[in-house]
Amino acid sequence: MASMKSKKPLVQRLKKNLKRPFRHQIAERQAHRDFLKFRRMASSGNRFPLRWDDRLIIANENTATTDFPRNYVYHTAWAARMLRQIQPDRHVDVSSSLYFSAIVSAFVPVDFYDYRPAKLVLNNFTSSRGDLTRLDFADASVECLSCMHVVEHIGLGRYGDPLDPDGDLKAIAELKRVVRPGGHLLFVVPTGQARICYNAHRVYGYRQVLSYFSEMQLVETALVTADGAPPEGLKSNAPEELVNQAIGRHRMLFVSAAPELTGPGLPGARVPVHYDLSVGVAARDV
Repeated sequence: MASMKSKKPLVQRLKKNLKRPFRHQIAERQAHRDFLKFRRMASSGNRFPLRWDDRLIIANENTATTDFPRNYVYHTAWAARMLRQIQPDRHVDVSSSLYFSAIVSAFVPVDFYDYRPAKLVLNNFTSSRGDLTRLDFADASVECLSCMHVVEHIGLGRYGDPLDPDGDLKAIAELKRVVRPGGHLLFVVPTGQARICYNAHRVYGYRQVLSYFSEMQLVETALVTADGAPPEGLKSNAPEELVNQAIGRHRMLFVSAAPELTGPGLPGARVPVHYDLSVGVAARDV
């Protein structure tokens, strides 16, 4: 009985592997059968020309649920909600998802910077070339800044940037330099067991990330997993042992921080911050 159980998965794998080289032909044959059926159904209307030569077969989207890249969907949704709560006069994004910057420009002006600027024309949106290790901003001048899924790549050469083992540290130093007192920084990197997956990205340990922002006020951390691993969705202020699990890019650390306020009557005062644990939204008191 045990041997039969062990053979069954093997047989299934063999059948799957045998089909793999012929997947396109199998999908094409099924699509042609469906095409003939559809053509018979549409014969009375003829609203569109219908020719097999115009086919464009999509064979991998007939799924029970809608698949999506969990890390990118969750972290951009989190950041958009945060901007809606903060309501800055203007937002600066450095090389994060272009979709994020384009969408949130509907309700806040966005200046997008990337080593490879985007030729995107929208109201409330600008795109310029920028080097994260040498940002063209004065010290303490940016009210609201995001840099999400970017720093882990700096210095690895993947996007044509110069090789630099400390490129990520230089980038983080620049982010901290330009955020103004009382401003906000939205920061996202992969977390897990610290390592470099050359030349794709770095993976950071929990305390490692927090140590890089020790002089800033941490609002909260949040975690999102992929492939259905628990916890589902966003988990706010996840324990260190969960963040440090060896899951690599499937683990994301969201950090929102505000620099210390300085000035008359405010020596080293911290910005009081409220946050909504369900979505990681933060806003400073005024």
